[in-house]
Amino acid sequence: RVWDAATGQEMHTLRGHSDVVWSVSVSPDGRRLVSAGYDKTVKVWDAVTGGETLTLKGHSSRVTSVSFSRDGTRLATASYDKTVKLWDVATGQEALTLKGQNGNVTSVSFSPDGKRLLSASKNGTVNLCDAFTGQELLTVKGHTEAVRSVCFSPDGTRLVCASAKTVKVWDAATGQETRTLKGHTLYVNSVSFSRDVRRLATASDDKTVRVWNVDTGKEIECLQIHTRCIIYDRNGQLI
Repeated sequence: RVWDAATGQEMHTLRGHSDVVWSVSVSPDGRRLVSAGYDKTVKVWDAVTGGETLTLKGHSSRVTSVSFSRDGTRLATASYDKTVKLWDVATGQEALTLKGQNGNVTSVSFSPDGKRLLSASKNGTVNLCDAFTGQELLTVKGHTEAVRSVCFSPDGTRLVCASAKTVKVWDAATGQETRTLKGHTLYVNSVSFSRDVRRLATASDDKTVRVWNVDTGKEIECLQIHTRCIIYDRNGQLI
């Protein structure tokens, strides 16, 4: 469902997937929506009219995560078929398939400059690749359980990965772990940086959203909210 952020009024109900929709993303210009489903497809929608504009087919198993490049021209998708695919948003053509993961791929994220791609798998591995050639740049090791969410900091200098009850922060250039954030009592499903890079929000199955000071690793606040996904908007508001 699509809602007006100012009024809370429902604008569209998007129908087309034949199975569970597991991930959604909005293009940087706000004109497109993309959804990923257990039906092995990715659909691109017009955010204004609610009309379906593209259906991307190529994955052989459920699609678990989608990410737009900042310029909105490319889309990355992750799947349980152990691949990450990159697509041309204008044409729907598959541009590249990355096969470096050893397990089901659970999350994918473009770097802010669109040059790198971060992906994680169910077996706990995290890979950083060149988003144009697919060349592996880093393999980040430290998690021993499935990683459910990954993201870059807005300045591109840090990587964040959520797994089990912990969240780890890494140096994006070296792959060195800089922080381990502990406090959640169940699986962490979603992570999001504030635009000023000072705060990190994490959402967990323990029905809390925790906000952290990234520099110190200290927890700032704990919100009793039952949600699986969180994101900081452009105004620094947590939604």
